[in-house]
Amino acid sequence: MTVFNFSAGPSTLPSAALREAQDELVEYAGSGMSLIEMSHRGPEYTAVHEDAIALARTVFRVPDDFSVLFLQGGATLQFSMVPMNLLGAGRSGGYLMSGAWAKKALADARLYGETYMAWDGSASSFDHMPDPREISLQAATRYLHVTSNETIDGIQMFDWPDVGVPLIGDMSSDVMSRPIPWQLFDLVYAGAQKNLGPAGASIVFVRDSALESTNRDIGAYLRYDLHRDGNSLFNTPPVFSVWLIGKVLKLLADQGGLDAVEAAGRDKAALLYDAIDSSSGFYTSPVQVESRSLMNVVFRLPSEELETKFLGICADAQLHGLKGHRSVGGVRASIYNAMPLSGVEALVSVMSQFRAESG
Repeated sequence: MTVFNFSAGPSTLPSAALREAQDELVEYAGSGMSLIEMSHRGPEYTAVHEDAIALARTVFRVPDDFSVLFLQGGATLQFSMVPMNLLGAGRSGGYLMSGAWAKKALADARLYGETYMAWDGSASSFDHMPDPREISLQAATRYLHVTSNETIDGIQMFDWPDVGVPLIGDMSSDVMSRPIPWQLFDLVYAGAQKNLGPAGASIVFVRDSALESTNRDIGAYLRYDLHRDGNSLFNTPPVFSVWLIGKVLKLLADQGGLDAVEAAGRDKAALLYDAIDSSSGFYTSPVQVESRSLMNVVFRLPSEELETKFLGICADAQLHGLKGHRSVGGVRASIYNAMPLSGVEALVSVMSQFRAESG
């Protein structure tokens, strides 16, 4: 039975990586033990760990002056770690208020330092990302925090703001879907459970020069410099997650890297948005066209009753995870890297049939 998982996360992962992990899970490389039972200081996991970091550097085209960290806690922990490390006396953090996840990031950051909204999209119900000319920075701004893709509202940043201060990027829901303009960033972070691997880990890319003046007066695990100096082995790392992330990175590298996956993502999104736009108003997108996410496609039907019926028919067709977030309702199709084109084609087919049957 073919099941297509359109959930916003944890999300679908490449079946080849899952099958490979399944084959190796009980006994790794003839060792008589599972990798997740072994010491994280042992040679087997050391090789896995170093390979994953090397693959991340290759796939993401990470510059030499950035470090790659694998941390626990997901992206939510980074909402606190960023300001704890980077803010201090006389320095503030600007935040783009682009939706629910930006709101959470700012709420946590306010506990640790001076912060402010450099742009607020709430007046338009978060239906677009800002034009860089709309961003207003205050004096002594240490960084501008951007959420590159908002899963709930289905908007994505395509026009990266070059505003004279370093960017900090939460790329949790569009990580590994396109190249990153590294020259604009001091730090990029992402939870693993969208495109990278299983939940329980985050990846952090941090410019080494940014660590020269970070706050040292915080708990040891919360310090980026200690994780950098310890090669992400300051404590027991999320072994299983890093192991599977490495497999996903290897698959993507073999399939052509970020350029290939970006092209595939645009094709999938174009197919789905065309089905919405050509439906004569039966399906509607609340997002301004220039900010439409390539990862999370949100849309509405003429009534909640029809939406409920549509979601039931999708479930019967083995199209799962399509219900919109409880805060906004509607339908949300998350089409991350591992979602095949055939999955989007199956959804578009159901959409066409349901529209015809519903008049």
